[in-house]
Amino acid sequence: MQIKIKTDKFEFKAILEETNTAKAIYEALPFKCKGYRWGGEIYFSVPIHLDYENPKEIVKKGDLAFWPQGDAFCIFFGKTPASLENEIRPASAVNIFGRIDGPLENLNLVKDGETITVERD
Repeated sequence: MQIKIKTDKFEFKAILEETNTAKAIYEALPFKCKGYRWGGEIYFSVPIHLDYENPKEIVKKGDLAFWPQGDAFCIFFGKTPASLENEIRPASAVNIFGRIDGPLENLNLVKDGETITVERD
């Protein structure tokens, strides 16, 4: 399964994993939400609720994750305020369900409060 993530100026392609979280998100698309920044993370609330599925407290650059505590879709591309040393740490455990397929540099140019659209590719 593939998706597109669009901001005001950029478009990113992503590949979803074979998980229940990925399937639920894919089925709920499209989303059009206001995105927020938290260090090297972009996140936005989505209209679905999922429980934990193989939760992770450390993620990798380019990971897409669902944060069950806030019903949020998260895109990780760098250190967050919770990170220690060189790790990428979410606010709390997340379900990783995919990753950005391509360069990540432009994620750092996405502004807080920007509209983000996620759709099937």
